Amino acid sequence: MTDVADAISHVPAAGKTARVAVTVKKLASGAIDSPRTRWERTSAPRTNLFPTTAIEPRQIDKTAPSRPLVSRIRGYMVVPAIDFVMMLVPLVWRPPQIYSMIAFAVLGILLLTGGTKYTAPLHLSVLDELPTILTRLLAAAAVVSTAILYMHQKISVLTFLETAAQAIALVVLGRLITTRLIAASRRRGLTRHHTVLIGGGAAASELARTLAEHPEYGLKVEGFVDDCDICPAEKYLKRLGRLADLDMAVVTSGADTLLIADGSFDERALMTAVRTTECLSAELLIVPRMHHFHTQTGMADQIGSIPIMRIRNPNLQGPTRVIKRVFDIVVSTIALIVLMPVLATAAIAVRIEGGPGVIFRQVRVGRDGKQFELLKFRSMRPANEAESQTRWNVASDNRVGPVGRFLRCTSIDELPQLWNIFRGDMTIVGPRPERPHFVEQFSTEVDRYAYRHRVQVGLTGFAQVSGLKGDTSIFDRARYDNFYIENWSLWLDIKIIIRTFRAVVLYRERSKN
Repeated sequence: MTDVADAISHVPAAGKTARVAVTVKKLASGAIDSPRTRWERTSAPRTNLFPTTAIEPRQIDKTAPSRPLVSRIRGYMVVPAIDFVMMLVPLVWRPPQIYSMIAFAVLGILLLTGGTKYTAPLHLSVLDELPTILTRLLAAAAVVSTAILYMHQKISVLTFLETAAQAIALVVLGRLITTRLIAASRRRGLTRHHTVLIGGGAAASELARTLAEHPEYGLKVEGFVDDCDICPAEKYLKRLGRLADLDMAVVTSGADTLLIADGSFDERALMTAVRTTECLSAELLIVPRMHHFHTQTGMADQIGSIPIMRIRNPNLQGPTRVIKRVFDIVVSTIALIVLMPVLATAAIAVRIEGGPGVIFRQVRVGRDGKQFELLKFRSMRPANEAESQTRWNVASDNRVGPVGRFLRCTSIDELPQLWNIFRGDMTIVGPRPERPHFVEQFSTEVDRYAYRHRVQVGLTGFAQVSGLKGDTSIFDRARYDNFYIENWSLWLDIKIIIRTFRAVVLYRERSKN
């Protein structure tokens, strides 16, 4: 690892900049290995978190069983749409409430889905979902009511609350209908998910029996993989191979779901297996360890009496990517207008302290290794362009003046990046962008660092609000950034924005004291 770093350090900065995108793509495709432990280097198959055309160790027949079009229809296409319509039905007899009810419906859907796609539970029960439905829709009604009160329309609030109560009742009725429809379609095999069971132990055997007897769970188990010699699950399922054959089993069975139970396999080997290209798009369902001690309070879902945890895949693609982009445009536009006095004041202060050149421009690496020019308020002057691209700045640099130090501590120096966001170079929330020199270096030294570039880089991020900014661990930053990518939701973005704002406000209060 140090040999690679030493070699990089002797390459001119311009040459590094030109090769960063290539390095990121090579790391993604497996052409360059990320640092691994000795065990992983000798026994783990090459992993891949990016779509790639790299040659795999073996050729896989990718002829999967065909499925009718209706089987690809998911609950997230139907249930939120019916919820939305049900919330607007009261407008038939209460048309004057159109604006407040539309606001209620939009906010209600965002709260019910968490800003991401709706996933129908395995165990279908409106009674189980009822507390969540009531809590989130009442929260939406409270927000809209507050807005109406702010406009000094007290009489309208009572009318709205009455209409909202009717809408909530209709949503519950709609859920009763959709639950019946989903259960019926699952029993007929119209919306079933082809599933590969990982593990062949006692719990896996019970799951196989339960799913075979109850098709309303919507999982059709095609078989299982495990490293054991004799497995209890063989009584109910055919064996598709060992854990190392999981990618082949997924492709040949056309599986879109992986159900991880108990079995004879190593956990690190399991992590490697489920991260291959063939398995990456599959939904992960996991039976928790010591599941017999899990209570219904902490249970995400269930199959029979066995609790199931659902692991969501990174979903910053397609419609969710459009939603995030619209969110970025709206927020950056409003922020640029509202913060105009702050931007102007900061620009004047920088000009007075350091002379001409208020805006500092620097090349950074964005999504898929694409480079762009990042904007910041200048807080210090580098000795030359090479230093700007290759020196790891720290807060104690004596060239940073009082204005620059204040801008850095309050993150005001980052505000010009709102223009980068508006242009589409960046997003509001995402992994922080780094310079090409360091991206090339860290990608060879830090495990999964290159995987941060699966998404757009951001103004603030989960790592930053967790205290990982400035001269902190790059290993930890990569870990937090990948956690954010793999658990993204619109609500997570909003939480990070709130935590960022709170951190800035708290700093100002501490500086006053």
